[in-house]
Amino acid sequence: MKTLLQRGPVVSDGAMATELEKRGVDTDSALWSATAMIDHAAAIYAVHQSYFAAGAQLATTNTYQANVPAFVTAGLTAESARKLTQQAVQIAKQARDDYAAQHADFTGLVAGSIGPYGAYLADGSEYTGAYQLSKTAYQAFHRERLQLVTGMGVDVLALETMPNFEEVQALVSLVTTEFPTQDYWVSFSLKDPATLCDGTSLAVAAKWVAVQPRVVAVGVNCTSLENIEPALTILRAAVTIPLIVYPNSGDEYDPVTKTWQATNLSHTFDSFVPKWLAAGAQIIGGCCRTTPSDIATVHRLLSR
Repeated sequence: MKTLLQRGPVVSDGAMATELEKRGVDTDSALWSATAMIDHAAAIYAVHQSYFAAGAQLATTNTYQANVPAFVTAGLTAESARKLTQQAVQIAKQARDDYAAQHADFTGLVAGSIGPYGAYLADGSEYTGAYQLSKTAYQAFHRERLQLVTGMGVDVLALETMPNFEEVQALVSLVTTEFPTQDYWVSFSLKDPATLCDGTSLAVAAKWVAVQPRVVAVGVNCTSLENIEPALTILRAAVTIPLIVYPNSGDEYDPVTKTWQATNLSHTFDSFVPKWLAAGAQIIGGCCRTTPSDIATVHRLLSR
């Protein structure tokens, strides 16, 4: 990851669930996009390939919502859950390797997605951080998925959409203690540009992360396009390590109809990316509802 960053700004990928839905996969369950791992492996592979074709240099594994307890609750055995989690990493690596075999100048990395405990709750808690476990309980929840994902060989871990600073501290401590050679980034979920969802100062949280072993970047994701530039200003003043941002598309979610609605800011990466670069972003991608077209825009602007 550090080698890739030394070459210049890095393009990450975009949303998984949205692209799976376009391919006929129903993600409307507690497992969300992880549902596809049960019987739509080819669709996951196709999504990864579509982002590489758009210019992404990072493929994020479809493991954000994948953990053994969630699969067991959905009716699978623990052993099947473990195999599916490993398969998600294998699919991303295969997509990367296949694309590289056809494009001699391509260098791509695989990021192992590790979502927060709040995502497992499947009640929107990753956007509130309103949950509390002990340090050992957080670590017990994350340990097996980390073992499965890192055991399959990822280039970097994406500890992403993290709304709760105590969970971040427990998770990073677990990674650095039990997986001491593994690089990772931390990306926070925000209440506003200056504050994590649980009320922690973004600057305080970023400063803590920035001095931990093996961290390669810190940043924010799954937030509005408008929040990125002010968040970057805060981050750049707080830390000197690389900054990563991957916001949502600009569509707004209607909790009444449970549907997404386009806005006048939807998919307007053209106007935002130059500002993010100027504010210090070094890795840029997309989160919810973003598409290969959005990532192609990021790639075009970062290639200038």
